[in-house]
Amino acid sequence: MKTLGEFIIEKQHEFPHATGELSALLSAIKLGAKIINRDINKAGLVDITGTSGISNIQGEMQMKLDVFANETLKAALEARGVVAGIASEEEDKLVIFDNQKSHHGKYVVLMDPLDGSSNIDVNVSVGTIFSIYQRVTPVGQPIQESDFLQPGHKQVAAGYIIYGSSTMLVYSTGCGVHAFTYDPSIGVFCLSHESVKFPEKGNIYSINEGFYSKFPVGVKQYIKYCQQEDQKTNRPYTSRYIGSLVSDFHRNLLKGGIYIYPQTAQYPNGKLRLLYECNPIAFLAEQAGGKASDGYQRILDILPSELHQRSPFFVGVTQMVNDSEQFMQKDSQ
Repeated sequence: MKTLGEFIIEKQHEFPHATGELSALLSAIKLGAKIINRDINKAGLVDITGTSGISNIQGEMQMKLDVFANETLKAALEARGVVAGIASEEEDKLVIFDNQKSHHGKYVVLMDPLDGSSNIDVNVSVGTIFSIYQRVTPVGQPIQESDFLQPGHKQVAAGYIIYGSSTMLVYSTGCGVHAFTYDPSIGVFCLSHESVKFPEKGNIYSINEGFYSKFPVGVKQYIKYCQQEDQKTNRPYTSRYIGSLVSDFHRNLLKGGIYIYPQTAQYPNGKLRLLYECNPIAFLAEQAGGKASDGYQRILDILPSELHQRSPFFVGVTQMVNDSEQFMQKDSQ
């Protein structure tokens, strides 16, 4: 049995950005995940479910656990002194850590503290998503928004924690994707899946078909393609949708599938956040041999212009994403 801490030390020489500070940063996220996991497991027993009565900058009602997860991770990251600041889906603006150690932090972190948090009330899996960049402003100077508005291919690490039947931490530092399962009896994350890869072929498509009438024509045509019978391509595919990006992506990563959240009439630029959701998941997808696109271009090549920028999202098995892009491109011609 190999723990997350042991694995990080053992593999640190392989990391493109191997530093003790990055290891400490990942340890802070690990600690935050343990605390969030503990409180999620109390849902229904104490008053932590339901809405907080506060809306975030996107106008979405925050759940009580959204706020709790955000504050927990923020405190864990600040305490290490290796992170200069964070940007979060639950924060209106970037957060600059105001202590002497953090002023010299090499990294900034972007995060979705609790993805799919509305599922908590009905005991369905949720997750935490994180993305790590090296700052571009000189160390010792105040960080700027430009430190966060970097294209996804400049990430030095990314990952997620899924809180489900077991709690797993999945991450990559650019040398493959590795997954660790939490053992609550001893309080450690243990290596359970090393060098995770997407299957070469997939047969699952994940999309909220309740919005079918609002989807672009290309997405509608791809859904019809998924539903048609064809023995050569093992169709029809199976439809599976949980409503939590982390949960849907995790299943498709292990089983083989595609996750789609396209633009709609209500969200013409897409609904998912580029920096907190699309970029880190896209980084993991590519490291696992998959692909991530907005329907027309590589997600990791998009140059962001604002912290809470949205994007359509197609991610999963490479061939399935390629097929969906072909339908999108035909529609645009």
